[in-house]
Amino acid sequence: MLKAFLALLLPPVCPICSEDAQEGRFCKKCIDGIRMIKSPMCPSCGTPFISQECEDHLCGICIKKKMPFSMARSIGIYEGILMEAIHRFKYNGKTSMAKPLAGMMADALETRLDKSGFDLIVAVPLHSARLRERGFNQSLLMAKELARICNMPVDYLNLKRTCATEPQVNLKGKERLKNVRNAFSAADKGVFKGKRILLIDDVYTTGATIMECSRVLKRAGAESIFVFTLARVVNL
Repeated sequence: MLKAFLALLLPPVCPICSEDAQEGRFCKKCIDGIRMIKSPMCPSCGTPFISQECEDHLCGICIKKKMPFSMARSIGIYEGILMEAIHRFKYNGKTSMAKPLAGMMADALETRLDKSGFDLIVAVPLHSARLRERGFNQSLLMAKELARICNMPVDYLNLKRTCATEPQVNLKGKERLKNVRNAFSAADKGVFKGKRILLIDDVYTTGATIMECSRVLKRAGAESIFVFTLARVVNL
């Protein structure tokens, strides 16, 4: 009753544009402003292709090497409204963004994937020094909210970032791969053994961080790793 009363006094609004919206959700206008990633794309890493006439096929990178994860998918292109939402969340400390962003991920799981195909949600971890500096791990906040919505277990203790690496945003290409090499470890490998893991992060840029985390999880005995991010950096 109290919640309904407060909703009358303070109707829920979109956290981006402040227009009317469902509680904990972005409004339809903002959702429609996101360039969603759809086929044609690489069935392995999820890279979208410029041509809309082709079918799904492996990209040049996935042809040359096998990815350590089973599949990677992102909701939308890292631009405009989606980029603004992530920046407010990640860099401006708007932790309330975790709920609507996780809601978008839950919707995507509902419509595009079978969430029953996963045993455990795991977030890409931050090093303790970076965590103290920022005050929160945006990927973990989303993972916890997603786990609550989808009624799935989440583990946030056993995938560790053991090296305080330089922020990936300052690096490019091979520098990113080198920067995160051996930067992660599994504290208790038994937690991941035989599990189908949903690995959560905010942005897929070159995939360096995601690939290194996936290698650690595979070495810990994970049956499969499905990578799921909010946004994808692409040049389309």
